This record gives sequence, structure tokens and C-alpha cells, in this order.
Amino acid sequence: MTQNLYNNNESGIYQLDADYIAPGLASVYLMRQKDRLAIIETGTANTVATIMQAIEQQGLTAEAVDWIILTHIHLDHAAGAGALMQKCPNAKLVVHPRGVRHMVDPAKLEAGTKAVYGEEKYQQLYGSLIPVAEDRVMAATDEMTLDFHGRTLTFYDTPGHAMHHVCIHDSLSNGVFTGDTCGLSYRQFDGDDGSILLFVTTTPVHFDPLAMRASIERIAALKPAELFLTHYGSVEPSADNIGQLLASLDALVAIAEQYREAPEGRTERMAQDISDWLYARIQERNLPLSEDFCRRWLATDANLNAQGLEVWLSH
Repeated sequence: MTQNLYNNNESGIYQLDADYIAPGLASVYLMRQKDRLAIIETGTANTVATIMQAIEQQGLTAEAVDWIILTHIHLDHAAGAGALMQKCPNAKLVVHPRGVRHMVDPAKLEAGTKAVYGEEKYQQLYGSLIPVAEDRVMAATDEMTLDFHGRTLTFYDTPGHAMHHVCIHDSLSNGVFTGDTCGLSYRQFDGDDGSILLFVTTTPVHFDPLAMRASIERIAALKPAELFLTHYGSVEPSADNIGQLLASLDALVAIAEQYREAPEGRTERMAQDISDWLYARIQERNLPLSEDFCRRWLATDANLNAQGLEVWLSH
């Protein structure tokens, strides 16, 4: 398992690489307060061993985990929840109210994903989903707070990427764990000047551009010190970066709108346009990366975003 573990500003926040598809693609965060732990995102069933190793590196055991928190129930964020809950007997699972039933009975969630990927690919990516006992699941309502041994975790309902999405503000770091609400930023595209590539994700099936804009602006209005993205790592919520994020939302909506009246083959055309748009943003920053590398790394996002836009256009 790939390990990427570091302490963030002495606030007891550690980033783990979920080792999902490739290193540098998906994060899990471990938060330590005194000798207690919270885990934000779980990755897949394949990630659980990495999380357990990180707990051991802290000199603690699974009994120290109080909270396992999901930003939403897409399987790259949540497939490992049931397996991790089995290993952490004192933990409660916290998830958006719309996600509770899917964690208690994941059959529908699992069947829908298998329909997309097929059984073999599904098992390779995610592993079997394990149900979580209902009395161990807490619904994260809007502006709910948890006192995590002296630091306050505040939950915000943030639709746009998914209707079952929350972001979590941590009082000690003044950071926000944004899941997919504040987009994607891969470290491969960081500039030497500190600039980043940051863009929204419109993956199926709940993309709502107005809700996404409102959610991004809501998180920005908190004036956090950092955004802890699931994909991937910590980024600064500067005016330039938030502007870049909103500009990407406008760009992807514009790509979709031009095909609204031409549905035949438009998913493929949108994927190509998204790839072109992202590569143009990289070219603007004169990064020493080949076109082939850039397009291959971003191909999955271009395709998934196009699929999400297709669902949105079809409503």
C-alpha cells in the first residue's frame, strides 16, 4: 500500500493516500486530538489496511477511533466504511441524512455500481460493501456540530456534486474537508510558483450547477485557512483559486449547453471538449509536462464529468 503521511501545521491532521487506481488520486484524512482519532473519508475496502497502519504509527489502536466521517457516499470515498467500522468498535459513522440508509443497507448502492463497472472491475476497485448497524450511524444535519475532545467539527450541507454531500469545518486548523464540493487538484499539475490546477467535478448523477456554485461560495465565505480535498490534498482557498474553481464550473456548463439540442454522441464530444479545456489551462501555465501525460492523467475525470453533464442535460 502506498503511504503518504504528514502532519499538517501541528493540528493533528494527517493525509493518507487511499491508493485508489493510482497514487496521488484520492485521500483519506486522519485527525488526532489528544489520544483520540477521527477519520474523514474511508477510501475503498483496499484502503482499510493503510488506515490501520497509520493508526499504529500514531502509537494507538483501533479502539481510539471515535468518528468515521464521510463527505458523501460515492464509493471512492465510502466503500471502505463498513469494513473500517468492523475494525473500530467504538466508532460512530457520520454521513449526510440521504446517505444513512445506503450505509445500513448498501445493496442498492453496490448493485448500481456493479451495473456500471461489471463484477470483476467492481471488486478490484471497491471490494464488497459491508452493512453498518443503524445504531452506529449518525445523520450529519446542516450546521450540526461535534465536540471532538475540545475541537469543534461543524457540518455543512453542500449539494451540487451530490445531494448527499457535506463539508466539515475543523475549528483547530480552520480547515474545511471539502470532499468533491470544491473540486479536484492533482499535485502533478502544481507550478513552481505555488499555482495549482483546480476544477469542479460534475460526475453522475446529481450535478446541479446552481447548487454547486452556492456550496462553493458558502465554503469560501467561512474564510478557511485550507481546503482539504479528497482529490487531492490541501490547497489554499485564495481568491484566485476560488475564481478558478468557479470559472471551471462555468466552462463545463458552457460545454454542455452547446450540445443541449444535439444529443447524439454528445457524451463523447463533451469528454473531448473537457479534455481540451483542461489541457489548455495546463498550457497557459507553461508546465514542463507532455500532452500525452496530461491527457492520460485527466482522461477519467473528463469522461466522468461528461457523463454527469449528460445526466444533467437529460433531466
